[in-house]
Amino acid sequence: MRYLVLFQYRGTRYSGVVRTVADQSWLGVQNYLEQAAQSLKPLVPIKFCISSQTDAGVHALCNSAHVDIQRGAGKPPFPGSVLVSSLNRCLKSEEIRILSACQVPDDFHARFSALSRTYIYRLVMGCSYNFQIPVFERDLCWAPRGDHLNVPAMQEAAQFLLGTHDFSTFRSICADTPYKSPIKTIIHVDIRPFSSFLSYHYIHRQLQFWELEFRSRSFLYKQVRRMVGALVAVGIGKLKPYHIKELLEVRDSLAYPQNTIAPAAGLFLKSVEYDDADLQAASAAGE
Repeated sequence: MRYLVLFQYRGTRYSGVVRTVADQSWLGVQNYLEQAAQSLKPLVPIKFCISSQTDAGVHALCNSAHVDIQRGAGKPPFPGSVLVSSLNRCLKSEEIRILSACQVPDDFHARFSALSRTYIYRLVMGCSYNFQIPVFERDLCWAPRGDHLNVPAMQEAAQFLLGTHDFSTFRSICADTPYKSPIKTIIHVDIRPFSSFLSYHYIHRQLQFWELEFRSRSFLYKQVRRMVGALVAVGIGKLKPYHIKELLEVRDSLAYPQNTIAPAAGLFLKSVEYDDADLQAASAAGE
């Protein structure tokens, strides 16, 4: 039986979401998910096919994966609610939580059936150094230098990212990353203020919190962090809005300004979107 599993994690203490070899000191979220799944006593080990890869330090409000679970003869499929409670019980010491689980068709694929992915990036302005970030926001946002952002200029620059482009300049080259077409389509970009957790209690510091949101069917390696870094450079006056258009047109990752990429800590995978028809209205966890 195939299930779609939605899960979240705080990425600070993990090497990323994908499985790593077991003898490494820093394991991936997938290592812990698959270890927890063995408590279900399946006939064959359960493997999580994860929809969206995230790097070390990157968080997920909601990532997704499909799993195939084979039970012994005569045993009925697990209800989604049982999967959620059983896996969370095994993950209670980790910063990983299962949100839901539901049965899906056997040809459903968590990665290839996805219509889009949405990422958000969180910024705080008014901190001269990272150690000045409020303790409850540590590792959850980036504090660029400066007191404020020129948000209208950032919004103007963001319009150049919308649509279908060659994003070669906005991808990082990694020897371990297979080649992918640099042609991507950005469906949605938004830059908006937001209230931080417990922000009322340090309102006297006059901190400004901002959230950048991007949606696309898929992204290149570190593309979101590089787009964020370039937009922040516009916001603090290091770049002009038209420079974003020029960076796109040059199509060269080496043309990306040095020391501009946003750090991992502020990045969250917000959601993975699917067509309801693909899910075939299977029973959700808890129903």
